[in-house]
Amino acid sequence: MSQLEKMLAGELYVANDPELYAGHIRAQELLARFNVTTADAGDERRALLTSLFAKFGEATILKPTLRCDYGFNISIGDRTFINFDCVLLDCNRITIGSEVQIAPGVHIYTATHPLDSKLRRSGLEYALPVTIADGVWLGGGAIVCPGVTIGENTVVGAGSVVVRDLPSNVLAVGNPCRAIRRLAAGSSGD
Repeated sequence: MSQLEKMLAGELYVANDPELYAGHIRAQELLARFNVTTADAGDERRALLTSLFAKFGEATILKPTLRCDYGFNISIGDRTFINFDCVLLDCNRITIGSEVQIAPGVHIYTATHPLDSKLRRSGLEYALPVTIADGVWLGGGAIVCPGVTIGENTVVGAGSVVVRDLPSNVLAVGNPCRAIRRLAAGSSGD
């Protein structure tokens, strides 16, 4: 099994593997270009992101700046909006649905490390996928941790730290983030 295959399987892997390093460098070169585009360079930004990501949906907008590890593990659906200064650590798959709203400064992490200090010091790490379903709204500065799935139409409050799955159609807030009330499917949440 290659280190990339181990990484995507959620197994321990070595991050400085040559194949992973090459993928990381490619992503950083594309991000460097993306992050300095001018406000009126929508077509250029779309071309860069289409090249970077596994999928970049129709009518989706992502504002600079962006940070990610590889890009090729990120899929974003149609009509999604991702605001300024987001971090998508994609050592495993990040799947973002359609019509998702992601506020400024949101961080989505798949990367994690062993709790055992000897194993962690050896340089081995692992990553767990994150899924954000259609219609989700992530408030400013929210953090989504490795292995989390957020259900359809859920709203996550600003500054929340999501450490476990959230069901569909809830308002969830806090650290750790927890659902505090149900939202009617298709409602405005007001």
